[in-house]
Amino acid sequence: MPVSGEPLLRAIGTLGLAAAIVNVTVGAGIFQLPSNVARSLGAAAPIAYVVCAVAMGLIVLCIADAGSRVSLTGGPYAYVGAALGPYAAFLSGVLLWMLGVFATAAVATVFAASVGQLVPALAPWQPGVLLATFGFWAVVNMQGVALAARLNAAATVAKLAPLLLIGVGGLFLIRTEHLAVAAWPPAADIARTSLLLVFAFAGVESALAPSGEVRDTARTVPRAIALAMLGVTVLYIAVQIATQGILGAALAGSSTPLADAAGAAFGGWARALLLAGAAISTFGYLGGMTLSLPRLVFALARDGYLPRALAAVHPVHRTPQAAIAVQTVLTLALAISGTFERLAILANAAALALYLGCAVAAWRLRSTAPAGAPGPSLPLAGIAPFLAVPVILWLLTGLTRGEWIGFGACIAVASALYAVARARIH
Repeated sequence: MPVSGEPLLRAIGTLGLAAAIVNVTVGAGIFQLPSNVARSLGAAAPIAYVVCAVAMGLIVLCIADAGSRVSLTGGPYAYVGAALGPYAAFLSGVLLWMLGVFATAAVATVFAASVGQLVPALAPWQPGVLLATFGFWAVVNMQGVALAARLNAAATVAKLAPLLLIGVGGLFLIRTEHLAVAAWPPAADIARTSLLLVFAFAGVESALAPSGEVRDTARTVPRAIALAMLGVTVLYIAVQIATQGILGAALAGSSTPLADAAGAAFGGWARALLLAGAAISTFGYLGGMTLSLPRLVFALARDGYLPRALAAVHPVHRTPQAAIAVQTVLTLALAISGTFERLAILANAAALALYLGCAVAAWRLRSTAPAGAPGPSLPLAGIAPFLAVPVILWLLTGLTRGEWIGFGACIAVASALYAVARARIH
C-alpha cells in the first residue's frame, strides 16, 4: 500500500485536529455517563476513569506512533494496511466504519430527542430535524475541509462551555460526604466499568481518518492526540466528581445527571443550559463524524473495495463529495429507522479489535522502519504495543458469548466480501 501521493488538500493543523478529536470523543455519552458509572462503583467511580485512561493512553500511543508514520487518508485503516497488508486493512476499515456509522446514527437520535425537549413544537418532526442537520453538515464538508475544521472547532468550544460549568464551577459546591467511599468495589466491577469507559474515550480512530489532509503529519498527529486526550480525561474526572459531590446517592438514578446537578447547584437556568449543551454536543459530534466517515469510504474506494466513483475528488473544493453524499444518506436512513440498535452491541468488540490491530501495526511500522529514518519522539512508544496488547486482550474478556458470536459473524461476512472484491480486482 502506498504511503504518499494523495490529491487532497493538507489544511488541518494541530489545534484543528485536536478539536476534531475532542469533538468526536466528547459526544452524547458524557451527559449520561456519570450516572452509569456511579451506579456500578458509587463514590469510587473515579478509579475506573484512571484505569481506563491508562489503558487508552497505551492505545493512543500506538495510534499516534502509527499515525505519524503513515499519512494516507483512512486513519487506522491506512496504518494497519501499511503494516500488515490489504486483508488486515480491509478488516480494520470495516471495523472502523461499523463503529462510526452506528455510533453516529445513535447520537443523531439523541440529538433529535434533545431538540424535541428544548423546542416541543419540533418533537413530532424528528426526521425533518435529522434531514436538516445532516444536510447542513454534508454541504459544509463538501465546501472544503478547512471550513469544516473551523466549524468543528467552534462547535467544540460551544459544547465544552456548559460542561466546564458543571465540571469546574460545580467543584466549588460539592458536599465532601458524598465523595466518601464506604467500601471499595471488587476488581471485576472496576474492570467491567473500565471496559464501558473505553468507548467514552473512543474517537481518535475516527477523527484521524482525514490524515491525508493534515499538515506535517509526524508532528501534528502526536501533539493533537496528546492535547485532546489529556483534556478529555481531566474533563471526565472533574464532571464525575462534581456530579457525585452535588447529587450524592441520587446520581445513580438520574436520567439527566449533568442537568440535574447543574439545576441543584445553580438553579433552573443552569439545568436548561446543560440540556442545550447536550443538543450542541451531539450536533458537533455529527459534524465531526460527517468530516471523518466519508474519508474512510473514500479510502476504501481508492483501494478498489468500493466503486471507484466514491474516490472522486471535487476539482475545486478538493473534497470527496460523492463519498460524503453516500455516507450522509446511509447514516440518515439508519438514524431515522433506528434499526442500527440491533448491531450497536457489536461496537464493543469492533473497537477493541481495531485497537488491537493498531497496536500490532505500530510495532510493525517501527520495527521495519529503515535505520536512521526520522520518526516521532513519543514517550514509551517503543514498548507501548507490548503493554497495550495484553491490556486489550484483558478488556476483551469482558465480552459476553453473544457478543463474540455476533462479532465473529461480522468478520466472516467481511472476509467473504473481501474475497469477492479481490477476485474482481485481479
